[in-house]
Amino acid sequence: MEGFEIARNEKIVSRDGPSHDAGDLLSSNEKPQTEQTEATTLDGNSPILSLYLTFDTTLPSPPILQPSFDGREPPPCPDLTAYSDPLTWGPARKSILLILSCLATFLTAYTAGAYAPPAAIMASDFGTSRLVIVVGITTFCMGFALAPMALAPLSEIWGRYPIFIVAGFVFVIFQAVCSVMPDAAGMIVSRFLVGIGGSVFSAVVGGVLADLWEKEERNTPMALFSGAVLAGTGAGPLVSAALIETVESNNLAWKWSFWVQVILDVVLLLFLIFFFKESRASVLLTRKAKKLNEWYEKLEKHGVYGQWLSSDLVLTASTASSQVTITPVTKERSSAAGPRLRRIRWVVKADEQRASLGQIVLTSVRRPFRLLLTEPVVFCFSLWAAFSWGVLYLSFSVVPFLYGANFAMSSRVYVAMMIASAVATVVGIYQEHLLKHSQWKRQEDDFEYSKSRFWAFMRRRFPAEAPEARLYFTCITALLLPIGLFIAFLASDGKRGYLTAVGLGLATWGIYSVYLATFNYLADTYHIYASSALAAQSFCRNVLGGCFPLITTIMFTNLGLKGAGGMLGGIASGLTILPWVLLFYGERIRAKSKFAITLAK
Repeated sequence: MEGFEIARNEKIVSRDGPSHDAGDLLSSNEKPQTEQTEATTLDGNSPILSLYLTFDTTLPSPPILQPSFDGREPPPCPDLTAYSDPLTWGPARKSILLILSCLATFLTAYTAGAYAPPAAIMASDFGTSRLVIVVGITTFCMGFALAPMALAPLSEIWGRYPIFIVAGFVFVIFQAVCSVMPDAAGMIVSRFLVGIGGSVFSAVVGGVLADLWEKEERNTPMALFSGAVLAGTGAGPLVSAALIETVESNNLAWKWSFWVQVILDVVLLLFLIFFFKESRASVLLTRKAKKLNEWYEKLEKHGVYGQWLSSDLVLTASTASSQVTITPVTKERSSAAGPRLRRIRWVVKADEQRASLGQIVLTSVRRPFRLLLTEPVVFCFSLWAAFSWGVLYLSFSVVPFLYGANFAMSSRVYVAMMIASAVATVVGIYQEHLLKHSQWKRQEDDFEYSKSRFWAFMRRRFPAEAPEARLYFTCITALLLPIGLFIAFLASDGKRGYLTAVGLGLATWGIYSVYLATFNYLADTYHIYASSALAAQSFCRNVLGGCFPLITTIMFTNLGLKGAGGMLGGIASGLTILPWVLLFYGERIRAKSKFAITLAK
């Protein structure tokens, strides 16, 4: 074993090495007798060295553990298997968290869509207009837009699990409150609180996926997550419309639409409580450090002081805020020094470098709007995603506007949206596999490419490693949004029932493409600022999505079906130019970005 020299009263940062489980810690009966005698030099007055802990840190071993003079056994090393790096978890464990995350996202989207079909019945029951009731969709979206500004950074400090559980309780409680609400004002406020609770299952799920998968492996989980969102928006109104058709009493029909959600959400909450595991790496590392430090304190109460430390490189810092300097130890000095017995405590670097909670929340609120106003890429993607989300929420109101209580007609649209979401998810996963094609990716020098001119052209002009690779397929599939809108609203009257379903299904596929491309491209382009860039587009997306249901009836009444549909399709056609612009000029645009330049340095 090689040792390192330690300056007294200095902070020591251990060198990263292979991690060891608790059973791998060595007892001092494996140490030379000359080293064991050093144990007698340590006591409760000896200085304590603080070491930085990482997932790769080789844990030192304590001196020999013997029963104390009164016969008490020394405390055993705690089980540390629960505090491993989430990126190294097995497929089964990751799959469970992915399923729970997608289920939570599905039910959140379900809640957004399930509110629209019974809106007319609620308006009649409350003695108000349908437009007033539809404001509940807007306030739901406002909760979705605002809450993540605070909840997302809190999940990074306190962990994903507690935020999920607390938000889940808020989500369930106010869903139940909605089911017994006697007036429109209370319903609108309750929907805002439901949106706050449900927002976690959209905003923080992206963080969970980032916790579990590296960037290169993240597309498939993100595709499934995005598919769950779009499928939920179709399932919610479908079930609510079926309840209206089935339940004889109108009063019970709209209440049952909420009761079904409460039942599903309670089941989800129970699954999260018992099966969801903390995935935030820094939180797990902090808990691991706390567990080890508690064990060291118990050992010292037992009379065992210190741990055997050895390394060939030491990072020392006199204070937490000082500059870290590297102090190499030569092989000769290391061999001469041998292992050293020192009292230690573990600290996590991320905890020391973290700003105050208030500063974190302030940055979480301020930076997204700064990116939105100063970064053309963020602004354009936010506009594109916001309009797409507005069209999705518009469908919640336009289907009742077109078909009223006709369940047979409206159900076709909702089923088409769900089918389109499933197909788009499968295609999205397949597209990512194409980007990993051996002839497309840049390989090592000794790799023999085929003589195909097509693949040579693709490697040269459209490299799979470029951030714009996320947009290659989106340039085509995003065209389904305007095409679907034209089919849905410009069709002839005789075939409108079927073509509206087909058109809104294709539009849903296009919305899916925009949603997935926005997440992936902004994450790849802005790296450490990705959460802020995504928060900016999420804010715009939910604000505009909440506004569209309010103007749907007015727009289609004044402009007519073909006029409103043509206008929406025209706007969607104009916005599909954005990925093409970035495809050809993305590198040039990023070169002028202050944030991109900072990341490059």
